[in-house]
Formats: sequence, C-alpha cells, structure tokens
Amino acid sequence: MVDSSLGRERPVAVPDGRSSTLAGVLIGVAIMAAVDEIVFHQLLAWHHFYDRSTPSVALLSDGLLHAAEVIALVGGFFWFADLRRRLVLSPRLAWGGFLLGAGGFQLFDGLVDHKVLRVHQIRYGVHLLPYDVVWNVGGAVLLLAGAALVWWTRSRRPGDGPR
Repeated sequence: MVDSSLGRERPVAVPDGRSSTLAGVLIGVAIMAAVDEIVFHQLLAWHHFYDRSTPSVALLSDGLLHAAEVIALVGGFFWFADLRRRLVLSPRLAWGGFLLGAGGFQLFDGLVDHKVLRVHQIRYGVHLLPYDVVWNVGGAVLLLAGAALVWWTRSRRPGDGPR
C-alpha cells in the first residue's frame, strides 16, 4: 500500500483477530441487553431487571442496566472504529464475536438471572417452560452460530481470501 502523503510504501496491516472478536462480543452483549430492556422491560412490561423488591428499585435496576448497555455499546463501537481506522479489523471475526456476545448475554440471562439467582422471570402469571425454552434455545443458537463463524474464520489459511 502506498502512503500518498510521503510517496512511500506502507506495510499492509495484519488483521487483529482477537480484538475484532472481542469488540464484536462487547457490541453483541450491548445490543442484546438493549433488545431485552426495550422490548421485555419497557414495551411489553413483562419484567424488570430486578423484580424482588419495590417498583422503585425495579425501575432503578432497569435504568442501571440501560446505562451499562449504552456504555458498552459506545465503547464497543469506538473499539470497532479504531480497528477499522488502523486497517486491522476482521469483519467476519467481529460478526462472530457479535453473535457470541448476543447469545452469551441471552443464555446467561436465561440460566443465571432467571433460574439460579431468580432476579426476575421472563414473564409472570403464565406457565414458564415454553418461554424458558424459546429464550434459552435462542441464546444457544446465537452462541453456537458465533462460535462456528469464529472457528471457521480462524481455521482458514491467510491466502484463502478476506477474513
């Protein structure tokens, strides 16, 4: 690659696979947290992040979740933009990381928050099994798709085309 300002050749940057994947994970976690918070907490009003206290505490917990997801989203996109600016972004690994993050968040929420810690359930006053199955299987599918994409991209040889 030629640097036009100096008229000299610049070395071609090698993709930073680890950072591309981790930036995607951070964005994926933030997006899935936002979808959960907006759809299930606000629009459908099925639950709050922490339902085991007063309505004021539930609302505060939703606000803290929302603040954390926005910070993670901004940080993830700054990281992504920096990788892209330095020409070391691996788009496929970033997408794989995104799916890993989204699926990991959903599965963690479904198993740890809903079942182990019981900070909230998906919905109240209904039979939970169908909701739990769809929630956790959806998270597992996203997680497995992300793992497959990362594995497939990393297993390709450097001369096989763009990563």
